[in-house]
Amino acid sequence: MIQVSQKVYEGLEAVRQSGRTNMLDVPVVIYWAEVLGYPETANWIRQHRNEYSQGVFEGFEAKP
Repeated sequence: MIQVSQKVYEGLEAVRQSGRTNMLDVPVVIYWAEVLGYPETANWIRQHRNEYSQGVFEGFEAKP
């Protein structure tokens, strides 16, 4: 599991639950995170591409 902040986690879940893109399509995930109002998520993905890719397969969880 990849640990992310609560705000980043909420953005990832919002994009995933929207069903608007495959979560492996990173540029489109970033786009939808921004459109849905989660700039923190978009910025985190930009800065942590490897962790994002790992999390898509292993899962994400919000830091306590």
